[in-house]
Amino acid sequence: MRYFGLLGYPLSHSFSQKYFTDKFLAAGITNCVYENFSVPEIALFKTILANQPALEGFNITIPYKREVLSFLNSATDSVNKMGACNCVKITNGKLVGYNTDIVGFKQSLLPFLKPYHQKALILGTGGASSAVEYVLNELSIPYQFVSRVATATAISYNSLDAAMLQSHKLIINATPLGMYPNVQDCPAIPYELLTPEHHLFDLIYNPAETKFLAEGKRMGASIQNGLEMLVLQAEESWRIWNEAN
Repeated sequence: MRYFGLLGYPLSHSFSQKYFTDKFLAAGITNCVYENFSVPEIALFKTILANQPALEGFNITIPYKREVLSFLNSATDSVNKMGACNCVKITNGKLVGYNTDIVGFKQSLLPFLKPYHQKALILGTGGASSAVEYVLNELSIPYQFVSRVATATAISYNSLDAAMLQSHKLIINATPLGMYPNVQDCPAIPYELLTPEHHLFDLIYNPAETKFLAEGKRMGASIQNGLEMLVLQAEESWRIWNEAN
């Protein structure tokens, strides 16, 4: 039997376990299992590795995309550059880190980009935002981080004025605000300043239409959630786990 899984906390509404379980069933793959490893602190990951010697690979989600780096024996250039990992392949006891979020985000975003999407706002500065930043750099789209508290690299939500919204027409929510069950939450941007030229991308997939997206749609903006990104990154993880070493 081949073992794979997902590391994060909490995982009560995990996309990955259901996705891979359904994938195995549909494809008639009977020798693979995908489990959830819900750990309240990253240090407990050592116990999982010790108890699961047959584990071949796993995904990482909130809040450990950065913290898992200390467990890796090696990583791709993209992981080293962005400082976040969401996919690990285990070969002969060695853990190699990848980031498949960059594949999922880029491929799902590209069809929505218009010539006027020349600058972007990235809401949130956690591990999920690293893939967004990496892809925007690849696409040569300048970006501004936005956080609850202004830092050396991020402005605060209070700083978002008409001029900023006029120039930054691509807005990506990389925070968990609005994720089920807290569906009434949303990033504190001035939604009344949005226009039909704005595009809102929410990395959240549950609910399918977050309050962030609903408010954008109300103002005529184009919107998309993170479901396609998740599917694409999951398939990229599966490819990595099955490619020859």
